[in-house]
Amino acid sequence: MRAMRWLVLATCIGLGCSREPAEPRAAKADAPAASTGADTSHDAYADEREELARSIARDGIHDDRVLDAIRTVPRHELVPDDLRSMAYWDQPLPIGHEQTISQPYIVALMTQLADVDPGDKVLEVGTGSGYQAAVLRTMGADVYTIEIVERLGERASEDLERLGYDVHARIGDGYRGWPEEAPFDAIVITAAPPEVPRPLLEQLRVGGRLVVPVGERAEQELVVITRTDDGYDRSRGIPVLFVPMTGEARGR
Repeated sequence: MRAMRWLVLATCIGLGCSREPAEPRAAKADAPAASTGADTSHDAYADEREELARSIARDGIHDDRVLDAIRTVPRHELVPDDLRSMAYWDQPLPIGHEQTISQPYIVALMTQLADVDPGDKVLEVGTGSGYQAAVLRTMGADVYTIEIVERLGERASEDLERLGYDVHARIGDGYRGWPEEAPFDAIVITAAPPEVPRPLLEQLRVGGRLVVPVGERAEQELVVITRTDDGYDRSRGIPVLFVPMTGEARGR
């Protein structure tokens, strides 16, 4: 995992982690206020979250909004009880059903690459534990999240509601997205399809970004696709390791 992490860092510049500032977006008058549940700034894990934020900042996460979300979201509430002592280690952890909660650095990187502003409408495919959705919601995004594994999706929805994160969640195959709620300002996919799902590209607004790990387990890369007036711009090259996207993405 450490070797993979440094490989990610070594290629990050090529993908635009230190890019020029994006063109300013129009203000959203109806931007929903971030809902983060109970104040976590002084709980028993506050120091661990602070150290985690400092660690990933040293490794290249420079968006203060993302770092603030990492300092805020109680990851220990979203992992199995017997793994709480490891909740703020910078590594993925098993959450059952052959799924994992992603490494915090990767969650932060994908969020930074999605370039989310308060009020943005964001689709997440692969709710998992709910951690990525909680980070996005803490940043003020209007979050729609889909989970194909029914028991995981139900548990994540319950946990997010208990913690005060008002997100839109449903159970289903995320390959075709959430067309009735499109277009989205950003789409974040937290499992790896063999190819970028075309229905999700079509649900991006012009100027929106899709962040997705693509490929088979041993040959995945993190891809960022931006929709333009006349097509799509694609940046690629960061090696990653995600669980495979199931359902229609795999022809079943």
